[in-house]
Amino acid sequence: MKRWLQPTALKRTIFFLISDFVLSLLTLYVSYLLRFNFHIEDRYLQTFGIVFVVLVSLKILFLYLYKAYKIVWRFFGLIDAKNIIKAHIIAYLSFIGIYLMAKELFIPFPRSVIVIDFILSLLLIGAFRISKRIILEHQTSDTIIPTLIIGVNSKTTTIIQSAIKSEIEYYPCAILSIGDDDTTKNMYINNVKVYPIDKLLYITQKYNIKSAIITDSIDRARLQNIVKELNQAGIYDIKKFQLLDDNHTKKLEDISIEDLLAREPKDLDSKVIGEFIKNKTILITGAGGSIGSEIARQCHRYKAKELILIDHSEFNLYQIGEELKDAKLKLCNILDTKSLHQIFETYKPHIVIHAAAYKHVPICEENIQAAIQNNIIGSKNIIDISIQHSVKKLVIISTDKAVRPTNVMGATKRVVELYAQNVPSQDTEIVAVRFGNVLGSSGSVIPKFKKQIQEGGPITVTHKDITRYFMLIPEACQLVLQAATIAKGGELFVLDMGEPIKIVDLAKQMIRLYGKEGEIDIEFTGLRAGEKLYEELLIDESDKKTKYSSIFIAKPSFYDFPQLVHNIEILLQSNNKIEILQKIVPEFTHK
Repeated sequence: MKRWLQPTALKRTIFFLISDFVLSLLTLYVSYLLRFNFHIEDRYLQTFGIVFVVLVSLKILFLYLYKAYKIVWRFFGLIDAKNIIKAHIIAYLSFIGIYLMAKELFIPFPRSVIVIDFILSLLLIGAFRISKRIILEHQTSDTIIPTLIIGVNSKTTTIIQSAIKSEIEYYPCAILSIGDDDTTKNMYINNVKVYPIDKLLYITQKYNIKSAIITDSIDRARLQNIVKELNQAGIYDIKKFQLLDDNHTKKLEDISIEDLLAREPKDLDSKVIGEFIKNKTILITGAGGSIGSEIARQCHRYKAKELILIDHSEFNLYQIGEELKDAKLKLCNILDTKSLHQIFETYKPHIVIHAAAYKHVPICEENIQAAIQNNIIGSKNIIDISIQHSVKKLVIISTDKAVRPTNVMGATKRVVELYAQNVPSQDTEIVAVRFGNVLGSSGSVIPKFKKQIQEGGPITVTHKDITRYFMLIPEACQLVLQAATIAKGGELFVLDMGEPIKIVDLAKQMIRLYGKEGEIDIEFTGLRAGEKLYEELLIDESDKKTKYSSIFIAKPSFYDFPQLVHNIEILLQSNNKIEILQKIVPEFTHK
């Protein structure tokens, strides 16, 4: 039974044909009643049948030609109404023409009935078709969500068409124009009215809006304001609409905190990155991590000849391998020099990107020996082996925590920077790239806050004044590759991460985004071991600009290389590793 009730194009056509036949019979008979003051003489009823057959045939013909039988009932709109009017006008004019040419078929026939029937038919057939939309717009439904579209562009039309075809559960009631083009305001797109942005609150109340879909690219500050206004109006189901890479697959995604915080650099040069990556064999360490896996995706997208992905986590390696089917997956610890040599010898990479590291500050504080082994000795192995195998370019991922470090993790990364800048690199161009937190990476505050919100709170923040830099993972990784394209060897590049963000403000934004304002508390737990209130990206003001505004070159740090190697050996043997780290990195103040 349920299968028979499922709407199809054929069933819809048959349904409207029957309804138009019945309604036409009703309107014609009522027209006769009105014409004869509800007492029809028998002689007029003798030609009623022929009048009805000719008239209903013409109506159905022209309604069909004007596609009135292809309308999705609940999305009947202004264009459809116009087509029904046109069909009626032509049908009734055609009837008059036939009547004038063959009067004897219709005698006796009261001609004023045509005028009455024209009006009644338009009203009844039009009202019947618009009835479902009127009902839907004035009732709350679990399956049809009254929706506001924000942005006027081709995606807006796509959304409306998807709704018409019942591909999505959202019902577009209004469109907000956020651009400066006044020509679109108060106009209609597929019968949905376009309003100016300052009508947001009015629209949400008028149409009982439950959801919003953003189709325009909006800068961060403006997006934050729009989301805030929507939240204040009680709307928390906020989507963004995008076409995927092939421009065919449509996708609706929830607006995320990453969208609200992301600072997308304006000087990404995809062409230069593409020329740098294309047809190269690229080896990536830590390829299963947040940064390593995204760099692997970017390299695949830019048509690398071959990808060699190294990670010591089988699960992480498996996950990225499922995405990049042609990549060579190597389960290897960067402390295993024998295996590394074999991998380098077998694949002979042109470019090595070293993203493997222990990065979580509290864990490194509890496991100083492991942090030194992995971050310093592992990185030293990658650098030395890359030089021995004449790798053309080696890119090392560093961190803002290496600037005047206060924790073991930051100090170990600073040692790697010093090693990379001072090692005799022969034919290998070695570059380190330093940046801050990336949004949504494993272990970052955003996944943690999401989990705490889902569990009902509270959200825990270490300090009310703590700040961090943030950037989207894809943009950070693209800038890493872009920095590598301009590297000559020995540079320490610093990515411009914009303005630092207070973590407590981030927590408040996430609470609002999830519609939990007033329900979830924020608790301050105190700074953890080695944690700074403020992270820094630049060591001093002498850093040089590059041709890209998002990439700077930090002042080089000279360190006598034999002495550095000697100090690292002492560090490995010493029982007081903090003291030796402070000797290698004098600005290291352990907290």
